[in-house]
Order: sequence, then structure tokens, then C-alpha cells
Amino acid sequence: MQYKKNFYQIKSNDEIFERIIKEKETIGYYNLPFSDTTEIKEYAKTVKQKDIVVIGIGGNSLGTFAIHDFLMHKENSKKLHFLESTDPIDIQRRVKKIDLDHALFIIISKSGTTIETISILKYISSLVTLDSQNTVCVTENDSKLNAYAQANSMKTFEIPKDVGGRFSVFSPVGLLPLAILGLDIDKLLNGCKLVHDSFFAQGEHYSNIMEKARFIVENKNRYNINVVFSYSSLLEGFNKWYVQLWGESLGKINKNGTKQSFTPIGITGPVDQHSFLQLIMEGKRDKTVTFVKIADFKDELTIPDITIPALEELDYVNNIKFKDLINMQADSTIEAIHNLKDIPYDVITIQHQDEENIAKLMFTYELITSIVGSFVQINTYDQPGVEAGKIILKKKLASK
Repeated sequence: MQYKKNFYQIKSNDEIFERIIKEKETIGYYNLPFSDTTEIKEYAKTVKQKDIVVIGIGGNSLGTFAIHDFLMHKENSKKLHFLESTDPIDIQRRVKKIDLDHALFIIISKSGTTIETISILKYISSLVTLDSQNTVCVTENDSKLNAYAQANSMKTFEIPKDVGGRFSVFSPVGLLPLAILGLDIDKLLNGCKLVHDSFFAQGEHYSNIMEKARFIVENKNRYNINVVFSYSSLLEGFNKWYVQLWGESLGKINKNGTKQSFTPIGITGPVDQHSFLQLIMEGKRDKTVTFVKIADFKDELTIPDITIPALEELDYVNNIKFKDLINMQADSTIEAIHNLKDIPYDVITIQHQDEENIAKLMFTYELITSIVGSFVQINTYDQPGVEAGKIILKKKLASK
């Protein structure tokens, strides 16, 4: 007797956990928290340039920008620049801010053939001589970019073959530029390790992550839009990184031919209280909301105790610290949504604005992404929907 089916059942947490353990044998990001950072740190000490230019796109830049955006207050005097878009106006605006003769260029491409990255590399090469003194390449060991680096005696750092771009921030892709900026990359990895160890020991992070992932999967047909509402402009970079991680990993056709729909949206409070919040509150009930707060901004900026003529009735804000105001705004929005009783939400509170805490947040989201992908039986780590456009573009360029 033969039996075939075109549906799948949502597996038990134990079965998904076993799948994730099995994935660790072939998916490299799980093991990045245990990387040796010695070579990166030693190289970072030798960098004298003040302008650090990352040439890379998508997973090769978004994670680095997210951490840089969150921890800029802890960085040294070096300036970090990103060249990623092929928008000619954007390229020229960004290049004007760089002292090309005193810059370090970090070329990042896993395959070594990313068209945006190589196009910008060509343009920069027309403006300044790239050599072993001002250029380092981060790529796979057998890529064409690595061959370029070797031919020009440039320093290289390896992206492991089993680490995909959008999961690569805790590899040299992110660790190298962040170390050059003076951030403690060992603390970053330790934050990842704390989440990793707790999850795989089935501790607190296991329970929280598995519960969140299961709810998203079990309710994916009703709540197929997943909103991250971050209450700090410091987390705008994280929002952009989350959108790529979630969308490119989970927007797939599963093993039974069913299109999966998990739509990520990243918004920022309090700004988006005056825009997207209206849609959440009174729009269609097709969204989950995750609030991300910072417990202590370590900043004492206070609203002055002054009266502005005609605005006396707002003097109740006098002497309130801005860090307290933004968290009261977050709590008020959370309470308003809670009172509606028909919008699923959860709250993540970052205790401190440091390396360990941003890494814990990002590694947690990587794990949630993997688990959701395993629940719905997709390949979380490829992006076939993106490849079609690349093939068409290559044909258009070849025939021009």
C-alpha cells in the first residue's frame, strides 16, 4: 500500500527541537558564538585610517549597521560608511563624505560576484588605487573576490560556506568592521552564546522562543503580518535587519507546494505612534506586534522646567527625563493594545545599551526564524525567489 499527502501537520516542540539540533551539523550560524576572534582583533589594532568603508549589500551590511546604529555611543573616533546601493545619487553623496586617500575599504561578498558590490568596487577603483594597504576582502575562500584579493596581496577574512548572508553578522562580515570601530566583539559573541546555551539546554530562552514561534505558525493564516515596534531610533537598523531576515528566510514555498506568508514590518516609536499605530489599533486584525524597549538609556537629558507662553497647560512634562518619557509612551501604547484584547503582542525589554544585549536580541531572532521555518517545512536558508531576477538582470546586461 502507498500513501501520499499534500498537507503537513504542525510538529511537536520536541520534534522541531531535534530538527534544529540536526541543523547545527550543516548550518553554520549556530556555531558562530564560539568563533576565535584573535585574528580579527589583531588586525583591527593595525588600522590607522579614520574612514572605514563597507562595500556590501543585504546581509553583508544590514547586520553590521544594526549593531553600529545601536552602539554608536561606544565607538572610537573612526567613521563608518556603507556603500551598498547602485543609486547613482546615493553613491556620490556618500563618497563625498569619505576621505578616499585615507580610507580603509572592506569589500564583502560571500560569492564574490554580487553585482551591486562589484559595480561599486569598480567605481571606487576608478577614484583611488586599491591595494594591500587600504583594502581588505571578506568572502568565501574559493570565490572570485578572494582570487582578486590574493592577486593584489590584500588581507582576507573568510565567510564560512555554511553561513548564509543574512545570518552572517556574527562572522567576520560584522565582527571585522565593528572591531575596527572599537566595539567589544567578544561581548557580542558572549551575548549570542548566552542565548544559544539557554536554548539548547532547554532553559528560559527555549521556552520563550519556542512559544513565540509556535504561536506565529499556528496562527499564520489569521495573523500573517508580524510587526516589530521598536521604541528607540537606535533600533531602526535592527528593524531593517529583521525585515530582511524574516522576509527572505520565510517567504517560501514549502515541501507540499504551499506558499507561506510571513510579512515583516519594522516601525519605530514614538514616531510611528503618529502613523502606523492607527492601522494596528483600528485596522484589520491580521497582525502580531512585538514591542522592543530599552530599560535604561543611560542618558539624563531632561525636559527643562520652563513655561512657554500659550502652552502652559503642557507644563506637566517639565523635569521629566526623556528616557522616562519614551518608555511611558511605549507602556501607554502597550496598555492601549492590551485593552483591545484582540491583538496578539509581546514585549522584549533590552536591559542595557551594550554589545551583549543587542547580540542577544539578534541571535534570538535568528533562532526564531529557523524554528518557524522548520515548523512550516521550508528551506529557511535559500532565496530562490531572488535568483530569478538576478538571472534576468545578467541576461539584460550581457545583451546591452
